[in-house]
Amino acid sequence: MSDTLDTNLERAQQYLERFKNNTTGHYINGEFTLGNGGKEYDNLTPTDNSSIGKIMAGSVDDMNAACEAAENAFEAWSSMPGAERKRLLHKFADRLVERADEIALVESMDCGQAIRFMKQAAIRGAANFRFFADKAPEAQNGLALHQDEHTNYTIRKAIGPVGIITPWNTPFMLSTWKIAPALAAGCTVVHKPAELTPLSAYILAEIADEVLPKGVWNMVNGFGESVGKRMTEHPAIKAVALVGESATGSHVMRQGADTLKRMHFELGGKNPVIVFDDADFERALDAVVFMIYSLNGQRCTSSSRLLIQSGIRDKFMAALEQRVRNLKVGHSLDPNTEVGPLVHVEHYNKVLSYFDIAKEDGANIAVGGKRIDEARGNIDPAGNYLEPTLFTGANNGMRIAQEEIFGPVLTAISFDTEEEAIAIANDTQYGLSGYIWTENTGRAMRMAKHVEAGMLWVNSENNRNLPSPFGGIKMSGIGRDGGDWSFDFYMETKNVCIAHGTHRVPTLGKG
Repeated sequence: MSDTLDTNLERAQQYLERFKNNTTGHYINGEFTLGNGGKEYDNLTPTDNSSIGKIMAGSVDDMNAACEAAENAFEAWSSMPGAERKRLLHKFADRLVERADEIALVESMDCGQAIRFMKQAAIRGAANFRFFADKAPEAQNGLALHQDEHTNYTIRKAIGPVGIITPWNTPFMLSTWKIAPALAAGCTVVHKPAELTPLSAYILAEIADEVLPKGVWNMVNGFGESVGKRMTEHPAIKAVALVGESATGSHVMRQGADTLKRMHFELGGKNPVIVFDDADFERALDAVVFMIYSLNGQRCTSSSRLLIQSGIRDKFMAALEQRVRNLKVGHSLDPNTEVGPLVHVEHYNKVLSYFDIAKEDGANIAVGGKRIDEARGNIDPAGNYLEPTLFTGANNGMRIAQEEIFGPVLTAISFDTEEEAIAIANDTQYGLSGYIWTENTGRAMRMAKHVEAGMLWVNSENNRNLPSPFGGIKMSGIGRDGGDWSFDFYMETKNVCIAHGTHRVPTLGKG
C-alpha cells in the first residue's frame, strides 16, 4: 500500500508516542539522563503548533559533564585502530537504515519539512557514515616530502574532543554530516542540537548507545546562551563546528577566543542563481524553483536571488510565476506536499515581515505574500503556513535582496550584461554558493572565477559530492567540509624531519 497522509500520520504518532509520554533529556557518558538543574519546555510541531513532547533544557553542569566524558573517552577512541572505527561506523550506518522510516516521519513532524524530502534522510545520513568510515583507516596518513639531505613526512592526529552545534532546518542530515568525520578522525563528540528540533538527535544518541563506547558520543539539549556557551568555552573542547546564522557564528567565535579553539562555521547565505539568455530554459526553470521552494526555502544554499538576463526576462518570469502558483502547500506528512509549515512561529513571523518590507522598498509581490490562516485541504490554520512568494521589480539594494529571509521566498532582479550580473551577485555580505545557467562554456568559466562564493554549480541545482569541499567565504563561513577537508579540521598535522646524515651542521663556539 502506498503512503498517504493518513498512513504517515498513523506511523508518525506511533513513533512519537514515547516522546509524548517521556521527557526527552540528554545522553552523557553512555547514559540517558534528565541532567541536573535543567528546565522543561514544550516541543511544538509546526503543523499545528501543538506539543509533541517535553524537552529538558540542559544546565551548565550537564554540559560540563558531557565535555568531561568526551575528554575521558578520547584517548581510547583516538588510539583505536582505524579499521575498528570503520567497523563501528558501518554498524552505525546499518542501524540508520533500519530506522529510516522512523527518522523521516519524526523529523518531518519536528521541523515541518515535507516528507518527500525527508524520506531519504536516513539513507543519505548512512552514506555520510559509510563514506567517512571507509576513510578512517587512512585518516592519520600524511605526505612524504623528500629533499637531498632530509626527508620530511607528515602524520595526522585527532585534535581532541569536539563540540558540534547543528541547526533546525535539516537537523538529522547536518548532524551526520558533521559527526561522522569527527568520529572517523578519532575525535570524541559533544553534540548540541537545535532546541527547536531535538528529536532526531535523540534517535542518533540511541544508536550511538548501541554501537559506540561510552563517552565517545554525548548529546546535551538546551539553549545557546547556556549550554551552547559553556560548550564553546570549556577547555576540554578543542574545536567547534557550527551550522547556523552568521550572527551566531560571531558569538561562538568570541566565546571560544580565550581557549583558542579551532572553528568551522557554515553560516548564512543570499545565494544568486544567474540565468542568461542562452540557458536551457526548462532545466533552468526547474532548478530555480527547486532551489528556493524545496525544504521550505530553509536551507543555507537556497538560491534566494534570481538574476535574470533581460532578453528572456518576460518569458521566464511568466513561466516562473505560474510554477510558483502551482506549488502544493500542505501538511508535512502529505506525500503530495511540496512546501510545508515553517519551523516555529517566531521564524514564521520573521518571514512574514518581509512581505511588508518588500512593499515599503518598492518591490512587487507577483505571487503569494500572505499567511495561510484558514483551513485549506489538510492545512490547519493554527500551523505555520504561508503562500510561496515571488518578489519582482526588485533591485539589489533592497532588504529583500540583502538579508537572509530563510523561507520559500524568491527575489527576482533583472540584468543586461555579464559584468552587471557579476557586480549584483557579489554585492552582498554573504558568499556561500551560486548557480550559473548558460550554454556558453567560456562565460561559465569566467563567471565561476569572478562570482564570490565558496561553491558554484553550473547548469545544475545543488548536487552534493562527499569528497568535494563544502563551505563559504565572507560572512557565510570559515573552513570546508567534505573528504580530507573534514579531516583537516578535526585533526592536527605534525611534521617530522629526518636527516640523512650528510648535511653540514652549523658550528658555533669552537673558537
